[in-house]
Amino acid sequence: MDYVKAFVVGGIICAIVQILMEKTKLMPGRIMVMLVCTGALLGAVGIYGPFSKWAGAGANVPLLGFGNVLWKGVKEAVDSEGFIGLFKGGFKACAVGVSAALIFSYIAALITKPRLKS
Repeated sequence: MDYVKAFVVGGIICAIVQILMEKTKLMPGRIMVMLVCTGALLGAVGIYGPFSKWAGAGANVPLLGFGNVLWKGVKEAVDSEGFIGLFKGGFKACAVGVSAALIFSYIAALITKPRLKS
């Protein structure tokens, strides 16, 4: 049942983003920033924690989950280190995910022959 919940929740998030892309003139980069900020805001308000426990990977994998991870990292760092934690916490919390994305995209670029669209 966990897989079904993750699939449905992730699908709903993707459908909402697709509707935003089709019905508005927002650029994809702005939509991505909006998702990260929304995840951070929902985490700050306390809504995203229970939602991500219920939805599992369907809520943690999309950009909303990335925003929530950034928020949790900043909050923990500020609580333990003070003002400087505002700058360190987000990097510390998401370092593994960002590093994995960079490494795997580099490997994919080595395996395939990427080229620019003309």
